[in-house]
Amino acid sequence: MIVLLTDFGVADPYVGQVHLRLAEAAPAVRVVDLFHGLPSFAVQASAYLVDAYCQRLPPRAVVMAVVDPGVGGLRQAIAWRAGGRCYVGPDNGLFEMVARREGVESCQALAVPEHAAPSFHGRDVFAPAAAALARGLALNAQEAPLTRFPDWPDEWARVLFIDHYGNAVTGLKAHPSRHEIEVADRRLRRARTFSEGPRGEPFFYENANGLIEIAAYEASAAGILGLRLADPLRVLG
Repeated sequence: MIVLLTDFGVADPYVGQVHLRLAEAAPAVRVVDLFHGLPSFAVQASAYLVDAYCQRLPPRAVVMAVVDPGVGGLRQAIAWRAGGRCYVGPDNGLFEMVARREGVESCQALAVPEHAAPSFHGRDVFAPAAAALARGLALNAQEAPLTRFPDWPDEWARVLFIDHYGNAVTGLKAHPSRHEIEVADRRLRRARTFSEGPRGEPFFYENANGLIEIAAYEASAAGILGLRLADPLRVLG
């Protein structure tokens, strides 16, 4: 299984081009589009989402994750292993939180083919590598360390993603001790699920991936609160 997480969106041709390359290189391998709405260009913010959404993947899954504003530049293309899974993508911090949780068993720097478009390593470098790993084939790669970002916090108290319902996913873990947060000059209480509060009243809850998510019953919490990506929040108690 190959699992895709990118900031490519679904309105543009990029995801389709990746699928075409994967279908050509590994036609019998299942490809799952997990998340193509990672925040554009925002590598650090995306790192927390990649970690949260990869935790429930089956063993031996191959994860191809791409948020790569430095594509074609000095950053390396990598394939690395941890927790029984393989990860493929740019060595720019996107995998920092996964590596911090899982450790790093091995890491390789991928060779960039001469024919690869310098602006689209997702199609021309990462997809072929992911396909090869899913088929159990060796890579054209050499051992290299995964670049680490130890100054990044274990959690990030910001809005990282807003879905089409207007729910705002944050980089904070929903520890049971956290009962109140502040965002956009509003104090929000915790609820177990959407229907526990009045319609249109914002609250926060533990989402299905263990993160604090801001929502409102049958309404857009982001619209009510005026939330935008990267807005800060803080835990009050």
